[in-house]
Amino acid sequence: MIARFVLAVLLLVSACSGRTDEAAPPSLETILNDTPAKALSDYGLFADQARAQPSKGVVTYDLINPLFSDHAIKHRFVFVPGDQKAKYSSTGAFEFPVGTVLVKTFSFAPDMRAPETGQYKVETRLLIHKADGWAAFPYVWNAAGTEAVYAPAGKQVDLDMIDPAGTPLSIRYAVPNKNQCKTCHQSGDAVLPIGPKARNLNHDGPAGINQLADWQRRGMIDGVPVHPPVVPAVWDTSLPVESRARAYLDINCAHCHKADGSASNSGLWLGWTESDPVKIGLGKHPTAAGRGSGGRIMVVEPGQPDQSILVFRMASDEAGIAMPELGRSVIDEDGLALVREWIESLDVQE
Repeated sequence: MIARFVLAVLLLVSACSGRTDEAAPPSLETILNDTPAKALSDYGLFADQARAQPSKGVVTYDLINPLFSDHAIKHRFVFVPGDQKAKYSSTGAFEFPVGTVLVKTFSFAPDMRAPETGQYKVETRLLIHKADGWAAFPYVWNAAGTEAVYAPAGKQVDLDMIDPAGTPLSIRYAVPNKNQCKTCHQSGDAVLPIGPKARNLNHDGPAGINQLADWQRRGMIDGVPVHPPVVPAVWDTSLPVESRARAYLDINCAHCHKADGSASNSGLWLGWTESDPVKIGLGKHPTAAGRGSGGRIMVVEPGQPDQSILVFRMASDEAGIAMPELGRSVIDEDGLALVREWIESLDVQE
């Protein structure tokens, strides 16, 4: 009954929307349905799905630092229904209204040094704010790139490419199942977005203008301060290595390694705003030993990356050792080198 009432209100709000985007808007009825759509096109998120041309009210965005996922190219979109607005937060993900859809498409190219040439879509993940909370839905694309179908059990996809370093690479890419989506998005008993935080959006996005200012101009959010928080661009080598490494860990690890995340029992909290050196891992003993420690006794041993559990696990692609444990099958060599450089730079007295 509540869900039907919410749907009726949102449909009315959407009909009265003053937004001026071209093309038809997505289907709120499908978005808020208790049953996920069988095909991605049923939601009406794209006016031209094959070309990823968004529908009315669907906005393209990106993050200053994307999560590493086997070198995938990611295309992000957000739909906020009608004239509703997200509530701004200076630390966490924005509080989006019911009916919001976050869309993330994972694509690859035969030669990842030229990602726009021959690029093809593998999966699209939807995070939908239903009347009773957020829900995650994975969709797998057909070979033609014209349609994606709901895949609650996930899927294994064999991919061959030249990686960004110019090395031939064959991987068995894993589209996560519905429960694995929940693992990364866990926040206590709830499922919440990860990427759309002020610090991740506070940069010039696909449209070439600051995304927070653009969202406010579009009426998607209110309350953005004059100086919102920002994290450094991870690969801008003109910036300090410590801040870049912390920013890398924030986007790649902190969604699980936080007080209410799926790895909270580790006591290792890697969020950007964490200031306790021990919780970040400096001089910290692991809560559980075993083969995941690789015989090392400190999560981060200042000045000694080879003696640090964090480096050992990032450098592994073995199940049960590799970290992150979901979302990658190959080692992020650039990220590993950055974290090694940071640990090496740390004073051994810290």
